[in-house]
Amino acid sequence: MHNAMNCFTFAWIIVLLSGVFSCAFGSSPHQINTGEFTLEMGLVFAVLILVILLFVFEWVRVDVVGIIMMVLLPFLNLVTPQEAISGLSSNAVVAIIAVVIIGSGLDKTGCMNILARQILRRAGKSEKKIVILISTTVAFISSFMQNIGAAALFLPAVRRIARQTGISASKILMPMAYCAIIGGTITLVGASPTILLNDLIHQANELHTFDKNIEPLGLFTQTPIGIALVIAAILYFVVFGRFIIPSKDEAGDENKIMPSSLADTYQEIAGVFEVVIPDDFGSFTLEELHVRDKYHVTIAGVYSPEKKLKNYAPTRYELIHSDETLAIVGNEMHARQCAKDLGWVFKGELDIFAEDFSPNNAGMVEGIVTPRSQLVGTNMRERRFRKRNGIVPVVLCRDGICQFSQITKEIIKPGDALLMFGRWEKFLELAQKDCFAFTNEIKGEVVREEKAKVAFGWLVFTIAMILWLKPLSASLGFQIDVSLSVCLLAGALGMILTKVITIDEAYKSIDWMTVFLLGGLIPLGLAFQKTGAAEWMATSIMVLVGSVPESIFLLIIGILTSFFTLVVSNVGATVLLVPLSMSMAVEVGCDPRLAAMVVAIAASNTFVLPTHQVNALVMRPGGYQTMDYVKTGTGMTVIFLLVLTVMLITFY
Repeated sequence: MHNAMNCFTFAWIIVLLSGVFSCAFGSSPHQINTGEFTLEMGLVFAVLILVILLFVFEWVRVDVVGIIMMVLLPFLNLVTPQEAISGLSSNAVVAIIAVVIIGSGLDKTGCMNILARQILRRAGKSEKKIVILISTTVAFISSFMQNIGAAALFLPAVRRIARQTGISASKILMPMAYCAIIGGTITLVGASPTILLNDLIHQANELHTFDKNIEPLGLFTQTPIGIALVIAAILYFVVFGRFIIPSKDEAGDENKIMPSSLADTYQEIAGVFEVVIPDDFGSFTLEELHVRDKYHVTIAGVYSPEKKLKNYAPTRYELIHSDETLAIVGNEMHARQCAKDLGWVFKGELDIFAEDFSPNNAGMVEGIVTPRSQLVGTNMRERRFRKRNGIVPVVLCRDGICQFSQITKEIIKPGDALLMFGRWEKFLELAQKDCFAFTNEIKGEVVREEKAKVAFGWLVFTIAMILWLKPLSASLGFQIDVSLSVCLLAGALGMILTKVITIDEAYKSIDWMTVFLLGGLIPLGLAFQKTGAAEWMATSIMVLVGSVPESIFLLIIGILTSFFTLVVSNVGATVLLVPLSMSMAVEVGCDPRLAAMVVAIAASNTFVLPTHQVNALVMRPGGYQTMDYVKTGTGMTVIFLLVLTVMLITFY
């Protein structure tokens, strides 16, 4: 199936490019001059074919493709050496770096926990509801904020939701990314192509290109189309998502309480389950119940509905009352038997403790007792291990034998292995005490909740700068015109200076694969424009169009723009095609304003390859390969064009 898809994609590329070259060497009945096809143009198309082949067949990783472009293009004299590496300092790449740092700052202060909690409260563990809620929210935010910013801010929340629900992140990230891209079409300020649109129309009016001035578009002129596109995208994923979105298990142990490296040793510990104490149970201490000795399970949490309090590491003196909910660590069969014998109600999956004991916040850790450990020569009961550390001991292994019974009374020896369950912040505190050498990763991070308001304040400040800095400064009599990337960098710097996030944490949060992928593809788009290959190709295709109905003409413009956004930046495609499409629209008797709007909207129809910055951003977290984008994006591209055409015919 995979090879068949590769062959289909390669055949589609060959057919498309053969059509392009037929424009160069075939005769045309039209008299419009498309220009001479030069050697430089041929080299650019050859490089394009190479890039697509590298993407499709994955001979090298995608970020290596970007580096190849940085080296190959200047050697072919298609761009200068300075232009070859200019992508690394481009507005798009710097914006990605800055917004990822901002998102990481929000994540480390618990803001993304709050967002994830609200989404799960409304959607539960339903994959479709989660996809609808996240995609709708991201699309709305993208309607007034750059789509890469909206996607990057939601990325930590999506990963947390995936770990907590057990749903593969790949099932959520691709719909989110596509809706972030499409959301930019809802308003005129949602994406760079639509922001540029009125400037290009104004430029045409200044040059008196047409017989009469063309009216600029309003802020919500395209809103019906944008909303229809978002709805169509969500329906596409809800209906066909399980067939077209790959389910990746790239995260490995991220969604598991028990790491796979420990699973063979501790086979009896399968997970965490909830039970409810019935009304007539009475009150008993944990020590009186003897559940660890009898059933090889450990009570790791107690929730009192009367006091509305949770105890994450109850001691043996903890009183268990009626109507309370317990979290039990162990094998499901043993937990069920324990509940049955004691008259408890076995609930199974976590509910009350779903967030507290999700893989985001808690897990199993194996610690080897070192000779220097303060535990050596004592037992955990004497050391009041649970009380002091907030961690529950589950199994003690010594000389290859694992025991559950009376482990807190055993005298600890160097080399003993202790399997423990608890919340990540407690394990991080324990790691500072030099009691154990841990054999698996402590995945949690210290959440700086006291910095949450500061982090959110910097986010608001950054968005305010993006939206209002330029008009506000102009109204005060001076002009401050800074790019999106500088505004985002200001927000990221603010988080670092106010110690929301350290500079080392900021560096670690950046996905350098995305940076080099985009940094290498940007000079390829520049080569297309510098050599005239982009203009030649667009003009040749427009000449071949001839006299067609208005709806077909607009559809062809949409298809042409959609192709260009895969190989040239959406801004470059817009700057190139808006004047050209407007001129052609006048010739065929179509509204040039409508043609320009189609170009600006179709510049967001970029789903087939991971060349758009949002697609590149989610590629590694989702574990996607290029063929995943081809498979999912082809259908989305067709639906995008069909919905766009129908909306134009119906409303415009």
